[in-house]
Amino acid sequence: MIGQQHEASGAHFAFTDRWGGVSAAPYEELNLGGAVGDDPGAVRTNRELAAKSLGLDPAQVVWMNQVHGRDVAVVDGPWRADHIPSVDAVVTTRRGLALAVLTADCTPVLLADPAAGVAAAVHAGRPGLVAGVVPAAVETMLALGAEASRITAVTGPAVCGSCYEVPEEMRAEVARAVPEAWSTTRWNTPAVDVTAGVHAELARCGVHMCEKSHICTRESADHFSYRRDRSTGRLAGYVWLEAPRVGGRPDRG
Repeated sequence: MIGQQHEASGAHFAFTDRWGGVSAAPYEELNLGGAVGDDPGAVRTNRELAAKSLGLDPAQVVWMNQVHGRDVAVVDGPWRADHIPSVDAVVTTRRGLALAVLTADCTPVLLADPAAGVAAAVHAGRPGLVAGVVPAAVETMLALGAEASRITAVTGPAVCGSCYEVPEEMRAEVARAVPEAWSTTRWNTPAVDVTAGVHAELARCGVHMCEKSHICTRESADHFSYRRDRSTGRLAGYVWLEAPRVGGRPDRG
């Protein structure tokens, strides 16, 4: 269910795989995306299962309506179910509040400065990379008191630069914005490496404490991949800061 977990002195990062949920084909099993055609009840159950496996309250997880843009929202609690804004990054200063990002080939980017008490979750697909969603999220964190040198960044499973084939014109367009994203497939055709581009943008922002998943979603049968399957589920990345302790026990809010 939880494919990868990381910790960094008061910050927690986690990424799901596709197993351990209740969704039927073609979304089997742990689909966490609510806008892909899956049964809404199955998605709710899957989100509850994933959150509880991480020790989180499912009601205290912030999701986004992701649109491949660069808009960032600062949050201090979950949205109303009927009012989830269209953004591709969320930032919080509330400890114990989990931020979630959905992907099925795009790069999930989780950021945290535990000393300042600031965390962010970012959806970085090809359009968002070109638009600058990652620098926008970092800028928002800095405005809330984070320091780039203290931010830990973790990127999760995503389609790799050797599998993300695109037309030559598209590769050139992306490379003009982020040169490090230029790539070639294993079969020697034009490609884009979104994760490489994300890490280059982070470095230019002064964020150097970075970890990168080496899982390619298109190659891994344990992960959802839109490019491989088209009709499929969505993985999730979660980031949260340690909640303050009340009476010697964590306060989950």
